[in-house]
Amino acid sequence: MEVKQVKPQKSYEIVMNDLKSRIESGELLPGMRLPSVVDLAITYGVGRSTLREALSALKAMGWLEIRQGGGTFVCTELPAEPAGDEGAASLFHQTQSLKELMEIRKLLETGSASLAARNRTEEDLRRLEDIVHKMRTVVHDDGAGEEADVEFHLLVARASHNTLLFQMMESLHDKLQESIKETRKLWFYGERAAAERLAAEHLDIYEAIRLHDEERASSLMQSHLEKVEKVLSKLF
Repeated sequence: MEVKQVKPQKSYEIVMNDLKSRIESGELLPGMRLPSVVDLAITYGVGRSTLREALSALKAMGWLEIRQGGGTFVCTELPAEPAGDEGAASLFHQTQSLKELMEIRKLLETGSASLAARNRTEEDLRRLEDIVHKMRTVVHDDGAGEEADVEFHLLVARASHNTLLFQMMESLHDKLQESIKETRKLWFYGERAAAERLAAEHLDIYEAIRLHDEERASSLMQSHLEKVEKVLSKLF
C-alpha cells in the first residue's frame, strides 16, 4: 500500500481553515463582525501574531474584510470556489507564476538598484524621494500604498538609465502589481507598524542610491525581495 506523506499544518493554517469552514457552513454569515483579535486568540489558544497571520491569509483569499480601527468582518460577497481539477489547476498556475516572477524580480531589481546608485540624476532622486514620502503618508490606504510601491520599483529601474532594463521592468507591470498586492495583503492587515516598516525598507534603498552606494543598494533590494518571497511562500 502506498502511503502519502502528510505535511503537518502550521498553527495559523489550522485557525485559518477552521474559520473558513465556519464561513462556508453558514455559522459565520456574510457581513458578520468577528470577535476581537484578543478574544479569537484566546478561543483558539494561539498567540495574537498567529491569529493575525490567519486573518491576513483569509483577507488575501477574499473571505474577510479588515477595516482599520473598525474590526474584522466576513466579506459580503464570498469568493466562488472553483470545482475539481479546474480549481487546483488555477491555484497551481497562480502560485507558479508568482514564484517565477519573484525569481525574475530578484535578478532584475538587484541589478537595477546597483545601476541606479551609479547612474542616478538629481531628478531621479527627487522622484524617488517623493514616492517614498507618499508611501509613508498612505500607510492606511491599501490602493494608494500598492500604487506607490509599484511606482517605486519602476522608478529605481528608470534611475538605472539602462533603457532595456527599464523596458523589461515596465513589461512586468501587471505581474509586479499583482505580486505587490498579494504581498501587502499577507504582510499586514491594517497594522501601521508593519506598513511603516515596509516604507522604511524602501527609504533605506533610496538612501543607498542617493549616496552612490552600489553594493548596499543591491544588498538592500535583495534583502527586501527575499522578505517578499517569504511572505508570498504562504501562497506557494
